[in-house]
Amino acid sequence: MPSAALLDAAAVRGQLKAWLVEQAYPLWWEVGADRVNGGFHEKLGLDGKPTNDARRARVQARQVYSYSVAAKSGWNGPVREAAEHGLTFFLNHYRRPDGLFRTKVAPDGTALDDTVVLYDQAFALFALAAAQSATPENRRAEEMAVALRQRLLDTLHHAQGGFEESHPRTLPLLSNPHMHMLEASLAWMEQGGDGGWRDLAEEIVGLALTRFIDDDMGGLKEFFDGDWRPQAGTSGRIVEPGHQFEWSWLMLRWAALTGNKAAADAAWRMIAVGEGPGVDPARGVAMNALLDDLTPHDPVARLWPQTERIKCAVLAALATRDDADRSDTYWTMAANGGRGLMKYFDTPVKGLWRDRLNPDGTFVEEAAPASSFYHIVCAIQELDQALGTAGHPG
Repeated sequence: MPSAALLDAAAVRGQLKAWLVEQAYPLWWEVGADRVNGGFHEKLGLDGKPTNDARRARVQARQVYSYSVAAKSGWNGPVREAAEHGLTFFLNHYRRPDGLFRTKVAPDGTALDDTVVLYDQAFALFALAAAQSATPENRRAEEMAVALRQRLLDTLHHAQGGFEESHPRTLPLLSNPHMHMLEASLAWMEQGGDGGWRDLAEEIVGLALTRFIDDDMGGLKEFFDGDWRPQAGTSGRIVEPGHQFEWSWLMLRWAALTGNKAAADAAWRMIAVGEGPGVDPARGVAMNALLDDLTPHDPVARLWPQTERIKCAVLAALATRDDADRSDTYWTMAANGGRGLMKYFDTPVKGLWRDRLNPDGTFVEEAAPASSFYHIVCAIQELDQALGTAGHPG
């Protein structure tokens, strides 16, 4: 018989899926897609109307992913049309002649910032993986992704492993884009990509284990000097609970694929940091940032860490199925993460979200950023899939 913790997680899953399929997917396609210029709007105001913000590459790539996988959540809308709508704009306006991707364009597609930033390249690889998964008969996305991967190795590869942030070099170096490079590599591995994806994933996991993660504290840091040492000053001490969860989710996936015990051990320690000092019990949400002594640094709670809390919790629950009590602890963590996330969905127009929850429990009044949709979609799908694996399909 399913445990109370698993049934609780399933109940939360039902609420999240209903909101996603009935409210969010339709709204962000009907209003969030730009029918004049193509692509997707950067934000929707709390009145449900698009803003006229410049468009970042990462947002367009994330929307391509969100609609490429929409059928998995049960959305019966024009999934393929929506994904291709985003991908066409992305490839036409962000892809430079050298095969790398620029950072920002105007709503009409005019280039505003031609800079090549690692974070955006990671999301280009991720969007191409999602597009390939949605249309496996078309190998164009895979060919572009392999070419982009090689271009990055040729131009941004760091001598000590991983990648530079940009070319020419800018400092600090960042762990965050490497997380998304790992995410993209795993996405390609899972759909049968060539061996280069496994090699890249292995290099990034090794870099995380030897440079990003603090052996004493157990948490992963964000900002580094040019030789992969934590940056001097406060920035080098920052530990983000959301990224502890997100890296844990990836490390558990890598451990399941490869049997890498060090990756799994690191994941359990990062989960403890994120779920312990990283969660504010008064609000029931994960905070933005701690310092390396695990005291709060930025107690504001953005939406995206709540989604990562769900994702790592459900993989942790599956990984500990042989220990019912421990597994239930993680199902409870997933349910609590889902309830925390739903607080952000209380908006005047259903299908939008809030982004920042203040320490006093009030939300910042601001437009809903499209960038959050990818986090939300992935979290709900991970919860749904994990419950199915646990014998409780939706």
